[in-house]
Amino acid sequence: MSKPPARVRLADAAFALFDERGYEQTTVDDIAERAGVGRTTFFRHYRSKEDVIFPDHDRLLELIDHRLATSSHSTALVAVSDAVRLVLLHYLDEGDLARQRYALTSKVAALRDREIASVARYQRLFREFIAAWMGDPTKSASLRAELMAAAVVSAHNHVLRRWLRGESADPVAEVDEAMREVLALFPARPTPSGSGGTTVVAFRSAQDLDALLPELRRLMEVGPER
Repeated sequence: MSKPPARVRLADAAFALFDERGYEQTTVDDIAERAGVGRTTFFRHYRSKEDVIFPDHDRLLELIDHRLATSSHSTALVAVSDAVRLVLLHYLDEGDLARQRYALTSKVAALRDREIASVARYQRLFREFIAAWMGDPTKSASLRAELMAAAVVSAHNHVLRRWLRGESADPVAEVDEAMREVLALFPARPTPSGSGGTTVVAFRSAQDLDALLPELRRLMEVGPER
């Protein structure tokens, strides 16, 4: 039976050591030794021991940005819902690793700060997209876009935390329902001049979005190793 890839062995070693010794007491050398690789191999995959815990945020942001960018005026809110669901599916796919991360960030203040900063980046991406969709440069519209983006991120995080704590048997269904409630708060946005009608909020089927998960995995694996 072949050994797991070095990147996976390093992550497994890191979380095991964090649990045994504590985050602050664990060094990069400790992680590399436990994984059976050298420091050079460690830094080929991760920039720091903190990066082992949060390895995929940049790529998830790229995935969200791509999904939002491929929407049209009339499917903008569909894209928001799709993006939220894809992020949740990523964490569900991680399984126990996501739960280990949650437990660790709950105990280490520096990691909580990193997580808060990451959430702010997600919210900013949604805010900028929603503001562009609204097409209203006024101060009040800017505030609405901020509030709407915060609601989107809060809905996702609420469902994710419930799943991480073992309180949700069907987090996908929960996030879909949460997004229906959030998007119902969004103001109806008229379609561009001359097209007539109003924006219609529709949702992909669960089967359609589940079919996107392999693509998410592929996108998370591409790119140069760091």
